[in-house]
Amino acid sequence: MTVDTLRAALGWCSLINIGMLLWWSLFFIFARDWIYKMHSRWFKLTPEKFDAIHYSGMAFYKISIFIFNVVPYFALLIAGK
Repeated sequence: MTVDTLRAALGWCSLINIGMLLWWSLFFIFARDWIYKMHSRWFKLTPEKFDAIHYSGMAFYKISIFIFNVVPYFALLIAGK
């Protein structure tokens, strides 16, 4: 695998993961009550705990995207020149 291939793969992974995070955020904003109703059938959750779980999950996912996709992409972009 060449540096250009790896850089391209990391770029596409970053785009796809950021798209997934955006989809999750928008879905949570606009369909929060429906999601909460569906999950509260299976788990005993308060609305505050539900919000905290989603907020923490989105924060962890965003940090993971930056650590494992965006930063290596820019590192290869800088080192590849």
